Parts: sequence; C-alpha cells; structure tokens
Amino acid sequence: MRLIDTHTHIYGEEFDLDRGEVFERAHEAGVEAFIFPAIDSQTNQAQFALTRQRHDCYSLIGLHPTSVNDNPHWREELAEVERLLANCNGGGCDAPVGSAERPVERFYGVGEVGLDLYWSSDFRAEQEECFRRQVELAIDYNLPLVVHTRSAWAEMLAILEEYKGKARGILHAFGESADTYERIAQLGGFLVGIGGVSTYKKSPLLESIPQIPLSAMVVETDSPYLSPVPFRGKRNEPKNLVYICEQIALLKGCSPEEVAEVTTNNARQLFGLN
Repeated sequence: MRLIDTHTHIYGEEFDLDRGEVFERAHEAGVEAFIFPAIDSQTNQAQFALTRQRHDCYSLIGLHPTSVNDNPHWREELAEVERLLANCNGGGCDAPVGSAERPVERFYGVGEVGLDLYWSSDFRAEQEECFRRQVELAIDYNLPLVVHTRSAWAEMLAILEEYKGKARGILHAFGESADTYERIAQLGGFLVGIGGVSTYKKSPLLESIPQIPLSAMVVETDSPYLSPVPFRGKRNEPKNLVYICEQIALLKGCSPEEVAEVTTNNARQLFGLN
C-alpha cells in the first residue's frame, strides 16, 4: 500500500527521542508523505525545520482555534500567517529558503484552522473572526483548508456555507453522522479526514462510513493523538494508517489496498503533490 498521512504532528516534542525510527516504521508500512498542520508560533519553527530536512514532508500554515482563546495577541499571530503566506506563496519574496522571511519553499494549505468550543465558548466571536479570515486567505491563494472542529460542527458548517463553491479542503478528524456528511457534501470541494476514531466501538463512523464514498475521504492519524485500536491510549504515529485503512475497508466491503489507492490519490490531488 502507498499511503499519505494528511494530518500528523510528528514535528512535535512527543517524537524528539525517536523521530527517525518513527519515520522508518511509517515507510515500512507504506506511508510516503506527511502533511504537517500548523498550530501557532510556538510550534511553527519545529515544523518548518523538519520540512526543510525531508523531501516527504509538507507544511501548512494557520492559527489553531484554541490558540485564539485567552490570547490577547492572536491578531498579531494571524498577521504573521498572512505575512508568511505572502512571502512563501505570493511569489514576491526572493529571500533564501530557511530564512525568517521564507521559512519553507511553499505552503500546501491553510490549517489547521476552525472552531473549537469544547474547552470554552467564551471566545467564539474571536474564533469565528479568525476562521473567516483564514478561509478567505485559502481562497485568495487557491489553497486547501484543513479544518479543526470540536463541539462546534453546526457553527463551523454555517461559516463554510457562506463560502460555498469557493473554499475547499479537509474536515479533519471527522467523527460525525451521515446526516452531517450530507451537509458537507453540499458544500462542494471538501473531503473528510478519517482517523483512529473509526476503530472505536461507540463511534458514529461505524454507521456513517458505509454511506460516505471513498472519493470523499482521506486518511490521517493526528499523531500523537487519537490512536486506533489496538493502540488506543498510546502515542499515535503514521504507521498506524494501515489499521485505519483496514477498518474503512471492513466497513465499506472493499480491500485495504483500494482504500489506500483512492485516499492517496485524493490527497495528492487536493494538495497538489507530484
């Protein structure tokens, strides 16, 4: 199988002691590319450095919704996202790759961005303002979005519906009902990211995945989070995409190889990977 992990935080400190071995295990499992979602300025440099070191890693840029909460400087962080996009994807910066002005060759998407009201709804207005601006940036630069949503699916979809037919991307960590997917399908241009939650006994995905076409899916780990069974509760890593493919195949009545082929092609097309 040839696989793409469309959402991994392997650049994080959780992998500092054995990152090389984690990459080796991933390659042995057939994972050939790794998409890095951004969080905020606290983790960007680690992400950018790893992207520059490896040909199989691809950086996104964005401000995570929980990084807006209780952060009086979130607008400055958002301005930095805009500046980096202009310098790396705008075509007007001739600074060398690796510099502060141009930390990577290019960004492959805007993410992870979205709404997260799980911890607090006190910052909903700020999160919505930040999300809308980043949706507009993705449209302006013709980049896919990677959207994080927690305890805010109705609110998030209402915003994306304002940009129907213009925005495209992935709804990361999808774990909702078939009815929610039907609303997503009406947006046009959005795929759902299926991860370890698909293997959990009480997951709504056990009923919704059979009703979602493979052409609308990509696979992801969100490592180090959301490990699939049989590793639930342990650190997740990209090699575990195999278990996610096997679960999707079981629920769809097809082979894991078909799941891998279709979802990998979906990811390559969405992110423009050769």
